[in-house]
Amino acid sequence: MKNQKWLFLGILVPLVWACGPKTTEEVVEEEIVVMDNSLTEEEKAGGWMLLFDGTSMDGWRAFNGDSTPPNWIIEDGAMKGLGATGGEDFGGDIVFGPMEFEEFEMEFTWKISPGGNSGVFYHVVEGPDYKAPYYTGPEYQVIDQLGFAQPLEKWQSLAGDYAMYEPDYEGVVKPAGEWNVSKIIFSEEGATYWLNGKKTVEFIPYSEDWTARRNSGKWNDFPDYKIARKGLIALQDHGDPVWFKNIKIRPL
Repeated sequence: MKNQKWLFLGILVPLVWACGPKTTEEVVEEEIVVMDNSLTEEEKAGGWMLLFDGTSMDGWRAFNGDSTPPNWIIEDGAMKGLGATGGEDFGGDIVFGPMEFEEFEMEFTWKISPGGNSGVFYHVVEGPDYKAPYYTGPEYQVIDQLGFAQPLEKWQSLAGDYAMYEPDYEGVVKPAGEWNVSKIIFSEEGATYWLNGKKTVEFIPYSEDWTARRNSGKWNDFPDYKIARKGLIALQDHGDPVWFKNIKIRPL
């Protein structure tokens, strides 16, 4: 019996060990680093294209012009608007000239100088009747929300559809000089603007509500504003230094 007892214990111990809790191996996820001004293989397969490669102004030219104006340069992998021309109608705005877009998803990274003002436009039309992109194109507002010299109306505020739809930017505003990530999704079924991961604006283009806002009086002097359903992408020179990078877009 003595020998049998130890034999039994010898069998039991391995069984208990086998049935006991197993140690879990630590799973280490490899961090994927995406370089500025580049696309992942997944993005390429999804139809994304870069509008800026970080080293040149290829494809960008002055609004109503055929070359890049001197107030835009490349600085540390970003497209920098020097703001040297100052204000509206001075010829400092630029467009991505090679292509027009209708329904699309667009992302871009940007920062603004203290007290600065700029914007990103789409559906922009060129011609002798239009002195600047805002004559025709909707604007995603880029501005120093915290440090602008004058009080801002909600319709003038950061990440809004300028003078059309007021943004909800609470909790995601960064001080001037810090990088932000913005996104525009535009389709006739619905459009949204985003700032640093938060949806700030949502609307239905060409709806009754949209039309009422369009005809509310702000745009009386701009009869062709938002009439075009496709057009160019534009960046605004409003007289203040501004930086853009990681500008990418895909048609929907």
